[in-house]
Amino acid sequence: MDASLIIACPHCNARNRVPPARLAEAPACGQCHAPLFVAKPVALDAAGFDAHVARADLPVLVDFWAPWCGPCRMMAPQFEAAAAQLEPQVRLAKVDTEAQPALGGRFGIRSIPSLVLFKQGREIARQAGAMGAADIVRWTRQHL
Repeated sequence: MDASLIIACPHCNARNRVPPARLAEAPACGQCHAPLFVAKPVALDAAGFDAHVARADLPVLVDFWAPWCGPCRMMAPQFEAAAAQLEPQVRLAKVDTEAQPALGGRFGIRSIPSLVLFKQGREIARQAGAMGAADIVRWTRQHL
């Protein structure tokens, strides 16, 4: 039985099989050969969202934000710091609700910033409002 995880590449969105024991070994994409983990949030559009969230096994924490939102801009470096702490166990991603309004609508985002945690394509937790890096990490781990 194959216990490998399906992980989408943050560069080309290709799906990769990675054994859980090898997550910390800096795996590379089989298609573009770029690193699968970059310790930074991945910017997602609709196709990238489906590749990383709906069709991948790794939990994904998504920050729904907008460029005009002051709290969103203040939280951005905190979210990036959290990515460095949570990868490779969790992928962190950002969805610009101005550029991708359909994704914001699809998940009923009414307040930004909003963090939504997905596991195996399903939403398992949601939090509205800006948070610091330590709080993001703690909140994420608490819900996994």
